[in-house]
Amino acid sequence: MLNVGVLGAGHLGKIHLRLLNQSEKYNLVGFFDPNSENADKVSKEFGYKKFDTIQELIAAVDVVDIVTPTLSHFDCAKETIMAGKHLFIEKPIANTIEEADEIITLAKQYNVKGQVGHVERFNPAFIATRSKIETPMFIETHRLAEFNPRGTDVPVVLDLMIHDIDVILSVVKSPVKGISASGVSVISETPDIANARIEFENGCVANLTASRISLKNMRKSRFFQRDAYISVDFLDKTCEVVKMKDAPETPGDFDIILQNAEGLKKQIYFENPEIEANNAILDELETFADAINNGTTPIVTLEDGTEALRVAYKIIECFNKA
Repeated sequence: MLNVGVLGAGHLGKIHLRLLNQSEKYNLVGFFDPNSENADKVSKEFGYKKFDTIQELIAAVDVVDIVTPTLSHFDCAKETIMAGKHLFIEKPIANTIEEADEIITLAKQYNVKGQVGHVERFNPAFIATRSKIETPMFIETHRLAEFNPRGTDVPVVLDLMIHDIDVILSVVKSPVKGISASGVSVISETPDIANARIEFENGCVANLTASRISLKNMRKSRFFQRDAYISVDFLDKTCEVVKMKDAPETPGDFDIILQNAEGLKKQIYFENPEIEANNAILDELETFADAINNGTTPIVTLEDGTEALRVAYKIIECFNKA
């Protein structure tokens, strides 16, 4: 079992502490939170050991789980890596591209593994459809959330849209060619609603919408490729796969046949991939343990996290030009 410690015991930090405590792949050593009042409260309520300094926690573990505000990600990551410890770091990987690039350089230099917490890669509906998404040419995503003051310190792109950016980059195996976007600040100092269009070298186009002042929550993505349409509902954890194939000579009574203007006939059929219920946060943490133990590449690498951040900042640059 890997000894693990958590930096940050806020809302998400407490979830990580609980899951690591119940995991069979980790031994939770304890946590550090700079807010001593909060640290005492969490320690007293849940019985986790609290450390008085970051350095003491890092020295006591094999893996550090960084669940601090984004602004401190880089400093925490740097201390962790230079102590020779593996790191799991919440998204976004860092506050700037320069910081993210340095985290990658340091991790290579000190030969440690890192994974970024892009949790939607572990969503059971996405896992069920991942193998069906082959060469999408048009992607549409909607990520709408009700207002929550907790996330308003960063633009909605870094808070919400970055989840969809990461998912899209993981399925479109082509460099980004161009980005256009617009954003509107309604309540916060930074944009609360954003729309972006990402064009890839291979001709794929992705259209992303994110809002944190919606009246209802929605997290849906749709992938269109030749002969198939795949819909993933990340919120309800459901999916739909609609495929087309050449129509049979003699269709059955219940076959759905489409005929185009040229007389070409296609049969539509539905696939319902089996969705296996899981805890996505526990899965991302435990697959990282597997990567460390087996010497394999983590599912969401530091490079993946950096590319998602790079695209996110290009989208934000578009707002500033407007």
